[in-house]
Formats: sequence, structure tokens, C-alpha cells
Amino acid sequence: MTVTRETELEDIAYEKALARLSKASVDKHWEPFRDIPWDDPDFAVDPEDPRWILPPSDPLGSHPWYLAQPEGVRARIGLYRQANVAKVGMQFENLLNRGLLAYALRLPNGSAEFRYVYHEMIEEGHHGLMFQEFVNRSGTAVEGLPRPVRWAGEAVQAFSVISPALYFFGVLAGEEPIDHMQRRILREHPDGHPLLNKIMAIHVAEEARHISFGRRFIRHHVPRMAAPSRFLLSLGVPPTAKVMAVVILTPPASMAGAFNIPGHVVRHSYWRSAESRDVIAEAVSGLRELCVEVGLVNPVSKQLWKALGIWRNP
Repeated sequence: MTVTRETELEDIAYEKALARLSKASVDKHWEPFRDIPWDDPDFAVDPEDPRWILPPSDPLGSHPWYLAQPEGVRARIGLYRQANVAKVGMQFENLLNRGLLAYALRLPNGSAEFRYVYHEMIEEGHHGLMFQEFVNRSGTAVEGLPRPVRWAGEAVQAFSVISPALYFFGVLAGEEPIDHMQRRILREHPDGHPLLNKIMAIHVAEEARHISFGRRFIRHHVPRMAAPSRFLLSLGVPPTAKVMAVVILTPPASMAGAFNIPGHVVRHSYWRSAESRDVIAEAVSGLRELCVEVGLVNPVSKQLWKALGIWRNP
């Protein structure tokens, strides 16, 4: 079999996979204001509901300072934490859709990517509505992404055109940590607040398709890139993965100020303890393994992964 024939067969397999993902989006999807009973009394948001208390899987949730606080305070901190994650999710979906629109605009007629990209944008739009509604009902004044990150995010649209591979790595760098966190919460704490659990269950189900598309895109396009471009990409992925994991998995400074959380508690919980570093490294493990799979880990990029503290041996 010639290389050309192999390429043709791989193109066919890629398009068939995207067609299956598109069909799945048609067959099974959710709408936030149809499928979530927001006004059901069981879904009401009481800031002191103990079901908002952070689980031990959250680095702050197992810290002695947090455990020593009254139940109502722990619940309010937990609600603030979840509302901020939702706000970050809404902002990420907003930036993501801008890039997807710019990328889709340049696709040719008959492109399987075009159709799936639009299915994903529709679903991400629903996720943004769902996350923002939760923030609104939480009654918390969360801001989500730090302002410098929001400013930097304005460049996302350009990257989807200039370097689509790096853009889709950035997409996965945002999708995989929050998916990892939500799956863990649903698995280890199924008795959490029903509103949050419903939101996470919907997001996890649809995000599985988006992550599948992002991974297939990388596997399809990156091996075809020229060697210099692949090398530059290998250096761009580790910092992208680290930044996205940090902004998604760590709380903003405003949370410490709102609840008088000592600085050393926040630093230990989310930055300096071995457990907190492991949380970040584990959250990017799928992205790291994908880089190994497509040949983007070389002696230089591997040192960069290690320098950022997010390398673990396969």
C-alpha cells in the first residue's frame, strides 16, 4: 500500500468518524431551559445547603482550616467555588466559539469538519447558557477568568486561523481539566446538590463528543505538518496546558478576600502541596499522552513539561 493510498484511507476514516459524531449530536442532545428544572424546589439554591461543601477531592476541601469552619461557611465557600468554575466555563465556551466560527469560515464545501464544528458550537452555546444561569441563581459575584487571561483570550480567534493545531490543543487544554474534575465529582460524590449534578452530567455527556473531535483533529492533522512546525507546536502545548489547567482548577484571589481565607491556606491548597501539583498534572494527563502519541514529545519539549511541573512518565 502506498503512502498516498494510506492517506486516502485515513481521510475516509476521519470523515466517517466525524459523521458519526454529528449524528450523535442530532440523536442525543440537551437544551438548558428545556431539560433542567430550574424552578423545581429540589433544585433551589440555598447558600448554606451542606451539599455545597467542598469534597476532599478539592485541595481546599481537605485542608484543616476549611474543615474547622462552621458548616454554613464551608457551604458558602463551596458554592462560590462552583459558581466561579461555571463562570470560567461560560467564558471559555465564548472564546472557543469565536475560534470555531473563524475556523469554519474557511472550510470548503462538503467538509465533514464544517458540520461537526457547527454542532459543537451549538452545544457549547447551550453550555454557556447553562453555566451562566447557574451563576445567576447562585447569587455570587464571581468574575471567572482573571482579567489578563480574558484579554489574552481575545487572540483565540486569530490562532484558529494561523495555527489551527495549537488552537485545538488549546481547546482540549480547556475541555479536559473541567471534564476530569466533573467526572471525579460525579463519581466520588453522587449525593451532591441535584442542580449542580444535573449540569455536570449534561456537560460531561456532550463534552465527550467534543473531546473526541479535538483528539481526532490532532491525530489527523499534526502528523501531516512539516517538521519545523511540529517542533514549534511541541513547545507551545505545555504552557497552554498548564495555564488552562491552573485557571480552571484554582480559585481566584477574590475568593480568599470574600471569606477571609489566609493566604498560606490558599497557597498550600492550590500551589505548594504535592497533592495540588498532582491535581494539575493529572488533569493534563490526557493531553500529555496525546502529545506522546502524535510525536510532539522530544528532548526539548519534555524538559519544558518537566519545568512546568506537569510531566509524568507514561
